[in-house]
Amino acid sequence: MSSSEWILEAAPPGSVVRVPYGPGAHHFGELRLPSGPRPHPVVVAIHGGFWRAKYDLVHLGHLCAALTAEGFITWSLEFRRIGHDGGAFPGTLEDVARGVDFLHELARSGDLDLSRVVFLGHSAGGQLALWAGARHRLPATDPLRGTAPIRPRGVVALAAVSDLARAHALGLSDGAVESFLGGSPEKVPERYRAASPSELQPLGVPQVLIHGTDDDTVPVAMSEEFTERGRSLGDDVRQITLAGAGHFEAVDPRSAEWPLVVQAVRSLV
Repeated sequence: MSSSEWILEAAPPGSVVRVPYGPGAHHFGELRLPSGPRPHPVVVAIHGGFWRAKYDLVHLGHLCAALTAEGFITWSLEFRRIGHDGGAFPGTLEDVARGVDFLHELARSGDLDLSRVVFLGHSAGGQLALWAGARHRLPATDPLRGTAPIRPRGVVALAAVSDLARAHALGLSDGAVESFLGGSPEKVPERYRAASPSELQPLGVPQVLIHGTDDDTVPVAMSEEFTERGRSLGDDVRQITLAGAGHFEAVDPRSAEWPLVVQAVRSLV
């Protein structure tokens, strides 16, 4: 276990309110509110775990608490995953879209500044955050787009699974992509086109990709290739490479790399 994997075991600090955004058991988010004058900028946080039911949003609470201490409202999404009734494609994407757009309802309180929203995701959550940032590019007739998709100031993707076809080819996490999308790129190409951030480039929103050079879960080359391709297509995308870092340092508020994550979020709002 790396020094940053303590977040998978320890309970997050601080107070949090769980708010349902839909009718199902997994349709909720954790809302953390900072002190100080409102309205506050918002970070929508999306956890990783290769879309599997065994991994939930709790471990991302450490990151959310740290960002809330920095003055951000954090809205950490839970959603149906592989192994849940209705999870995987398209249910997981439906839930993320619904949870993101629930910001419209939360903003009725006057606490949230919807002109300053950043999507942030880690690992498979990075795929979901990048996808959510690109939803406006989906056809108007696509139900996953929705009628009023939240358009963020930008996306911070941490060790993101940004290219699902490449992740499938690499066999990441024992074939998690095939379980998520229900087949290979050859079998269900339309699902890869709809869900993979690399297929939706240019995303049309600023992006910061943060990735450790020693990540043995999602290779840093995936972020490098995504960044290069995005730039060639005219996107505002940059990469921050964390020398010697593994998969979890970017979501560990105790790590030496953490200030770079905070700076990336601030740079977008």
